[in-house]
Amino acid sequence: MTETILPPVIVPSPSRDEQLDALAARYRDAQGIGMQVVGLLGAQAEGLLDKLPEGAKSGLDAATLKALELSFSIANVSRGTFPDTGSWLTRAVTVTTGAAGGFGGISTALAELPVTTTVILRAVQGIAAEHGFDPNDDDTRADCLRVFAAAGPIAADDGVDLSFLTLRATVTGATMQALLTTIAPKLAVTLGRKLALQTVPVLGAVTGAAINYAFTSYYQDIAHVQFGLRKLAEESGEDRAVLIAAFEERVSNKKIL
Repeated sequence: MTETILPPVIVPSPSRDEQLDALAARYRDAQGIGMQVVGLLGAQAEGLLDKLPEGAKSGLDAATLKALELSFSIANVSRGTFPDTGSWLTRAVTVTTGAAGGFGGISTALAELPVTTTVILRAVQGIAAEHGFDPNDDDTRADCLRVFAAAGPIAADDGVDLSFLTLRATVTGATMQALLTTIAPKLAVTLGRKLALQTVPVLGAVTGAAINYAFTSYYQDIAHVQFGLRKLAEESGEDRAVLIAAFEERVSNKKIL
């Protein structure tokens, strides 16, 4: 009896619109998890930045810039030593650091910032590689940093802020430092809310762990959006600005799958 050899099943690649729908859905999901955590904290999460001690608030911009610079340096060097980790392992690591940071109040929470930022940045670099981009390439390194310019998982409103996607510049050593300086104040606001949540009485370490899980998940999803759009632009030859506009329309109108 002759064996029948069936032709291989060819699965068609997702269309441009299907890919944009999926990325828009991912962006919406990224925003949801952080607000769920804030919702669980209820009234204690109101006026987050006002809850921080004056000393912490006044030094937050400088502390965030230092954390970004340190994380950027360590993350790049560590790529030659440690392999990229999966999404869940990265979240597990930051959950642990968040618990440790929340356990001792504002002082340990501040000390934990560069550690968690480094782990998340490494994860973002891994996602860039997953999409076919070299994390050591200057433009890719800049795109990894731009992920941190996104509004954050516990933004004060539900507005759509996609400015991180259009924060472009020719990358040199000088502009990389300028990019760090540009992103730091925006990230400082987000991290300020995170620090305030980690100082919520009673919950302490549990809050720190939950917030870090939300932060890590959020920036991983934002990285998939960032590099997904970049890959789609390169594969389709379509202008990146046109793709971003189409993506923003889907997010704003919630026309997502």
